[in-house]
Amino acid sequence: MLPPRQQLQTVLSLASSDPPHLSRSSSGIVRESPAESASSQETWPTSKSIMAKKTESGGKSVTDKVSLQDIARERVELVSERMLRLPEGYLEELKNGLKAILDGNGSQPVEEFMFLQKFVQTRSDLNSKTLVRAHRVQLEILVVIKTGIQVFLHPNINLSQTNLIEIFLHKRCRNIACQNELPADDCRCEMCANRKGFCNLCMCVICSKFDFAVNTCRWIGCDVCSHWTHTDCAIRDGEISMGVSAKSVSGMGEMLFKCRACNHTSELLGWVKDVFHHCVPNWDREALMKELDFVRRIFRGSEDTRGRKLFWKCEEIIDKIKEIELDSPKSRENGDGGGMIAPQDACNRIAEVVKETLRKMEIVGEEKTRMYKKARMGLEECEREMEEKAKEVAELKMERQKKKQQIEEVERIVRLKQAEAEMFQLKANEAKMEAERLERIVKAKKEKTEEEYASNYLKQRLSEAEAEKEYLFQKLKEQESGGNGGGETSQSVMYSKIREMLSGYNAPSPRVDPRSNQRNHFGSNP
Repeated sequence: MLPPRQQLQTVLSLASSDPPHLSRSSSGIVRESPAESASSQETWPTSKSIMAKKTESGGKSVTDKVSLQDIARERVELVSERMLRLPEGYLEELKNGLKAILDGNGSQPVEEFMFLQKFVQTRSDLNSKTLVRAHRVQLEILVVIKTGIQVFLHPNINLSQTNLIEIFLHKRCRNIACQNELPADDCRCEMCANRKGFCNLCMCVICSKFDFAVNTCRWIGCDVCSHWTHTDCAIRDGEISMGVSAKSVSGMGEMLFKCRACNHTSELLGWVKDVFHHCVPNWDREALMKELDFVRRIFRGSEDTRGRKLFWKCEEIIDKIKEIELDSPKSRENGDGGGMIAPQDACNRIAEVVKETLRKMEIVGEEKTRMYKKARMGLEECEREMEEKAKEVAELKMERQKKKQQIEEVERIVRLKQAEAEMFQLKANEAKMEAERLERIVKAKKEKTEEEYASNYLKQRLSEAEAEKEYLFQKLKEQESGGNGGGETSQSVMYSKIREMLSGYNAPSPRVDPRSNQRNHFGSNP
């Protein structure tokens, strides 16, 4: 990624060398860095402490009417009404008093500012509805107390009241050179969503501070999410280290930057080359020394060949510049006009060294580009092979799916047939049990029928025998009554028949076959 965007350069004449400001304390009170609270190079109006000076208006003292503590503690509309009645000079003294605290003037500036900021940050009534009623100076002081950036008090900074309210409520970037609405670029990452007041266009993802430095190696941009990180913060927190880049051709390790916002890595060698290629013409000797020092610190722990060469080259250039700086005063002191190096010549020599370094870096870049193209061709060939293999795999998957469907269909049919067989077997078992039951019933009925038939048959024969017996007795009586002559013989025969017949009845009767239709009848009388 190229250096921070050009549009971040402010058109205001803002200096980055303000007096030291209050540092970040353990109590959580926010203090900005000197660059963040850059003030104008113009001279601020000097005044004594606002609590020490009194201005008379209409014969009455105004020092007790509104103070910084009142603005930090009391209701917005009440303070606004009181400030409307105050003269402009008194309002300027209020602003200068707050600036004096931020500049470290006074007996206890840190405690005073912490006291004010504590009240402002803990108030729940400071919202868009109440702040819109605030006095202009009142709103500027509240914003400065909350952000710790005194530039909002500068007379040449004329932000709208809406912008000041949005800055106070963390809806707009507090960097006056940026002033983008938050989240910037509608970023939905966790950092932009959860860190109040963070702007991914101009603030460091580690320290959340901003400055106006552009065209420099002081900032490192992420190739993926475009968030920015101070080089010093990245080195301090170990976000710059050896690793294998996703774009690496050889698979060798190199110096990488890990973005804390998205956890992706970016290679640093090409980034340094781009920065030097585009920004060297804008650097003076001091800026060049700082940039070389940044690069040297970045690649101090490099273990790859190119990173080590770049580190040694930075060391060499820095030493040469220092030698030039040392040689020039000595030559002037010795009065050696022939050996004196003019400032322009020194700059030219430095430029030649830098150009040589850039030329070597371009050679390395060209070699890297050639290797990249070669690897790209190999990658494309592999991608084609992968596509073909993917098609074959897709066809095999389709064939496998068809086979699987066929197997599932056969298994379904088999399960259906098994269910049918089990059903038929169950019905066969039930039919067999029913047949055996009916057979037992038929057998029982058959036996019963045979017994009934035999009983009926015997009863019928008995009744026939009784009738025959009765008939014989009648015959016998008739013969006895008819006379005894000639009848004795027949009478004896009849008696013998009767005895035989009676003896036959007294004998056990044989089993009669009920299926036989044959009947045995007694013979006719003799």
